[in-house]
Amino acid sequence: MNESLISPFNITHPTAVQTSLFANALFARFDPSGRYIGVGGTSGTAAIWDLETRARIRWLEGHVKAVTSLDWSSNSRWVLTSSKDWNVIKWDLASKCDPIQRHSTIRFDGPVVSASFHPRNSNIILALLSTGEAFVADLRKDHRSRVELCEVQDDGDNDGRLRSMMTVARFDPSGKHIFVGTSSGSILVFNSRTKTMVARHKISGAGTMKGFDFAKSGRRLVTNSSDRTLRQFNLPVYGPPNPDGEFIDEELEPTHRFNDPINKTAWYGMSYSPDGEWLAGGAADPASHKIYIWDISNDGQFASALDGGREPLVHIHWHPSKSSIASTTNHGNILIWHCPNPERWGAFAGGFEEVDENVEYEEKEDEFDIEDEEEIYKRKMKEEDEEVDIDTIPGATSRRKAQLDRMDIEDEDFAWADHDADDREEFRMKIIMLDDDSEM
Repeated sequence: MNESLISPFNITHPTAVQTSLFANALFARFDPSGRYIGVGGTSGTAAIWDLETRARIRWLEGHVKAVTSLDWSSNSRWVLTSSKDWNVIKWDLASKCDPIQRHSTIRFDGPVVSASFHPRNSNIILALLSTGEAFVADLRKDHRSRVELCEVQDDGDNDGRLRSMMTVARFDPSGKHIFVGTSSGSILVFNSRTKTMVARHKISGAGTMKGFDFAKSGRRLVTNSSDRTLRQFNLPVYGPPNPDGEFIDEELEPTHRFNDPINKTAWYGMSYSPDGEWLAGGAADPASHKIYIWDISNDGQFASALDGGREPLVHIHWHPSKSSIASTTNHGNILIWHCPNPERWGAFAGGFEEVDENVEYEEKEDEFDIEDEEEIYKRKMKEEDEEVDIDTIPGATSRRKAQLDRMDIEDEDFAWADHDADDREEFRMKIIMLDDDSEM
């Protein structure tokens, strides 16, 4: 309970396994609040686990083939699942039905590799198909559409050559842009509102793009590619879409490269810490469960390697607000990693000092002087008359002003995304304990 009071600026990397969940999962993702974790299984069923009780609290039964991805809305009410059965399903965790009934279903023309919500509106969905195509589906009544993202072809590409397949697609944290990785080692950047391409970056020597992850600020991107190297980039500032269709076409140089120089292992996934100061990479080692940690704040230096046993790793995700990682094994078990905090006895009393060995205590001259009760009463009455501001969060005004300033600059894209959003209200899920004997 007290973990929420720990300063987020003191986040370090996890060092030990706190608990294991036997979930028969292909992957596991924390929700934005960090209290729940969503998993997808091979049978087409997804589930929501409560990390406090270590129990399943929701079943999401709607797919008939393996679930390929799961995403959460910003308020943790809506869940999005994709599957090899060509369907993407949006679930409402506020539903009173048990099991939960699907809110809406989007059917595509092929198996869906991944699907995700727009960060500002859960009615805008990005989907990637196994056929190498990416679509933006808008479920809002006034904007209902399904638009394919198309790479702009150069004038010299009209010789019948096939365009590159799209292998990974993600919204950036602001939702203003969509980043798409291709089989030819390029990163395509699209404007989310207009669906037009604003940039294309060729990554030298990368090969096929396999995964993306953004730091929360949105200014840094790490990529996973077929050359078994993780690359971190500082992203440029992209302007509004050009009415003439012009776009940025330049190569990006990585600020850091991360790899395993000894075993030359590939990577199943990577994830930034909440403050962006650490990067975790899940190794595709067929004989062990390895997580490599790099210290981004210290010029990307290697920090440590976490060993999770003999069950190989297949997925990894960092907790949204604290030093915790969820890693999934090829047997479907989920390991929750944490950083054990030593007990701080000094927190129980002001001026309390911890010592390693016994020392002789020297009593202060006025330490045990008795204070007049009348003076104590007057002081307490004076403190009760003072007004206490319980509404203002220190620093919140300046942060809100900075946010509004940014919105004024980019209000057209944000206004489009915020229209008819259904995930602005706070939501807290009602806990429903389910029978653990059933399997996914």
